[in-house]
Amino acid sequence: MRNYTTQMDAAKQGIITPEMKIVAKKEYRTEEEIRELVAKGQVAICANKLHTCIDPEGVGSMLRTKINVNLGVSRDCKDYDVEMKKVQAAIDMGAEAIMDLSSHGNTQPFRRKLTSECKAMIGTVPVYDSVIHYQRDLATLSAKDFIDVVRLHAQDGVDFVTLHCGITRKTIEQIKKHKRKMNIVSRGGSLVFAWMSMTGEENPFYEYFDEILDICCEYDVTISLGDACRPGCLADASDVCQIEELVRLGELTKRAWAKDVQVMVEGPGHVPLDQIEANMKIQQTICMGAPFYVLGPLVTDIAPGYDHITSAIGGAIAASAGAAFLCYVTPAEHLALPNVDDVKQGIIASRIAAHAADIAKKIPHARDIDDQMADARRTFDWEKQWEFSIDPETAKAIRDSRAPEHDDTCSMCGKFCAVRSMNKALAGEYIDIL
Repeated sequence: MRNYTTQMDAAKQGIITPEMKIVAKKEYRTEEEIRELVAKGQVAICANKLHTCIDPEGVGSMLRTKINVNLGVSRDCKDYDVEMKKVQAAIDMGAEAIMDLSSHGNTQPFRRKLTSECKAMIGTVPVYDSVIHYQRDLATLSAKDFIDVVRLHAQDGVDFVTLHCGITRKTIEQIKKHKRKMNIVSRGGSLVFAWMSMTGEENPFYEYFDEILDICCEYDVTISLGDACRPGCLADASDVCQIEELVRLGELTKRAWAKDVQVMVEGPGHVPLDQIEANMKIQQTICMGAPFYVLGPLVTDIAPGYDHITSAIGGAIAASAGAAFLCYVTPAEHLALPNVDDVKQGIIASRIAAHAADIAKKIPHARDIDDQMADARRTFDWEKQWEFSIDPETAKAIRDSRAPEHDDTCSMCGKFCAVRSMNKALAGEYIDIL
């Protein structure tokens, strides 16, 4: 019999849950260490009590950096079967979370399929679904309508929900006064901004935050505090609107923890390389070490078609400086709904960034596989090299397409291969080049 409401409630009581035990084993930490971090809010275990097939993961800066994959249909791309292929591809490639951002059709069957069949954490943005669920224009929805959709998603087994609670009527005046280049680029943030502008009312996710906390506590749903004012271009990075919202998110984090609701805080966005570390440190201070969930950050605005690369550069720096959760970015970012290949490219780029950061942070055993790869390369053990590769299929295909004459070389160097020459020299063998 479960004698606690949420993972945080259990942790505060000194109870080590089954989920904490699994996370501790994965992270090479003691169960007590994980319990203490969850109690402090510095690790979130996003696991709705109704998502019974989940393989629990911990999200926190001192743990392995986790990857989220955004999926979902739109009016222009409506095929849920294709989205399920993306889901499976994401799971196969090691993503720890799937976020359903569907904005068309009957979204509930897809959402329920995810929480009934998918072992990854499942996230949603309820404000997207509100217009779709009620089939009514944004201005006609009430605050109660928005809150009821949060409850619906919790009942469907969703593990975390992004809620743009930090944007208020004060933000409307700030946006008008400070004249950002890109205004608000958060889809959820723009919807809340538009609703407030049209109705004259306060942000319902802020005004009724306590009611939302009660829902999240009942089902053990983690709140991901969305950054409505994240910068959408380098010029808007670290501005008044972004930082002022972050201060409010810090206040809301305290209120959530007081009710034993786990929190993640979302962050930028487009940020110049030299500002990323400062952004991470400011968040850690203002939000008291709550896990930071970042989109990118993208370090330049001029790479459409390659934004998985600009994101991976920023993500590696962000994670090494304290970000806990990277939202992948695909080559289709700013351009289109990603296809299956875009999803793969985005995940691989994010995983490289996350792994590089984990090595820099000295996460236990993070570098083991790199050392194994070095041994395999030195001995020309190609099968081991595929085994240790982040994307074995691509690595093998490249070598096979340009196969060398001799197996102890590649077609770049041939017998000029430094590894081959050194192996032979150290073994006292004759080194034939021609």
